[in-house]
Amino acid sequence: MWKEEDDKLKKNFRFRDFKEAFLFMSEVAKTVDEMDHHPWWSNVYNQVTFELTTHDAGDKVSDKDKKLASAIDTIAEKYR
Repeated sequence: MWKEEDDKLKKNFRFRDFKEAFLFMSEVAKTVDEMDHHPWWSNVYNQVTFELTTHDAGDKVSDKDKKLASAIDTIAEKYR
C-alpha cells in the first residue's frame, strides 16, 4: 500500500532477486517515460523504493502521482 508522508507517495517493493527487481524497473521506466512523470526511486539488491511527488504542483502529491502509483502497482502484480 502506498503511504502518503512528507508530501510524497512512498512504497517499497521486494522481489526474489536483483534480476527480477531490475526487470520490474525496466518496465516501470517505459511507463514513466510515456507518462512524462519521472519518480525518485532507488534499488538495493531485491528492493525498489519509490517516492512520488509533482514538482509543478509545488512538490506535493497530485493526480499524476496517484496515476503513476497505480501503473506501478499494475506492473508489480506481474511479479507476484
